[in-house]
Amino acid sequence: MAVTRRTLRLQEQLRRELLAITDTQTRTLVSAWVDAWNEVEADLTAVLLDMLTAGDQVTRAQLLRSTRLRKALGVIADHLERLIEDAGITITGDLRTVIDTAGGAQASVIDSQLPPRSNLLDDLDSWSRVSERQIEAIVTRSTQQITSLLDPLSGEAYDAVRRELIRGVASGSNPRATAARMVRRAEKGFNGGLNRALTIARTETLDAHRTAAALGQAQHGDVLAGWTWLAKLDTLTCPSCWSQHGTLHDLTDPGPFDHQSGRCGRMPTVKPWSDLGLDIDEPPSLIPDAGDLFDGLTSAEQLAILGPARYDAWARGEFPLTAWSVRRTTPGWRDSFGVAPVPQSGGRVRSVA
Repeated sequence: MAVTRRTLRLQEQLRRELLAITDTQTRTLVSAWVDAWNEVEADLTAVLLDMLTAGDQVTRAQLLRSTRLRKALGVIADHLERLIEDAGITITGDLRTVIDTAGGAQASVIDSQLPPRSNLLDDLDSWSRVSERQIEAIVTRSTQQITSLLDPLSGEAYDAVRRELIRGVASGSNPRATAARMVRRAEKGFNGGLNRALTIARTETLDAHRTAAALGQAQHGDVLAGWTWLAKLDTLTCPSCWSQHGTLHDLTDPGPFDHQSGRCGRMPTVKPWSDLGLDIDEPPSLIPDAGDLFDGLTSAEQLAILGPARYDAWARGEFPLTAWSVRRTTPGWRDSFGVAPVPQSGGRVRSVA
């Protein structure tokens, strides 16, 4: 497989275009959540402060009976419902762009791995001839997944806000500080919905990108050996993705199935030129070798990637890079590959978060 500098440049361009979309989604969602909280915070603080200064102690029962507090919580619930609805619109609104970008780029990535003027790939505009029904199927599946994952978030976030408000409600000697502390806890529950929405946005957008890439690659299956898992090999990348980087998979295999919010890519990989009937010397692949790159990092960088327990096991020779990844099942989401448990000396294995 003659992966060239042009191949890697095209893959990096795809990654950056996708990152621009997910970054915009993040800014949009965060801004909406901040604005919504700012609208409810002052009234919630005022309600709590009035209750805390009205007597020596406020009980949970009193909080739950408060008409003003129930009204404030009702406003919060309304905001959360609108935020989740708008989040769905934001995420799904980008799907067609993501799909067309990924699918349309595959022919160029494949062409970059073939010798010039080989005439093996003369259809660089193959994406325009992909069935609209197939593209709409990706949009529909992604939309359904995003909707089903977002649906429970408003109720979960509301429950978290309510739970945090009534946890440990003694007024103490400083009602204002107590009210501020309760509001901070409530904000944490409120933002739990945001954190989940961000994870859903990034994960499902990336999965739509990969599915479209697979469809674009399928148009040229006669010249492809499969697809290669491509990770960005830096200190922000988890050990599992380091381990999976460079692995070759069948063209019909979905993926890459990295962890939630993972940023790995699916690179089409051309068959050896000799298998394509080309009597031409094939240059070596320029895909970076994960093992060589990791060995060349500083100890501090290796530690940042692996963490103390994994680093110690790796340094002892008991946790090679090929053992860093394991398939996991998460209810309500697809299977994914995450970091494998760490072996202890003597062959036992223990989990490390």
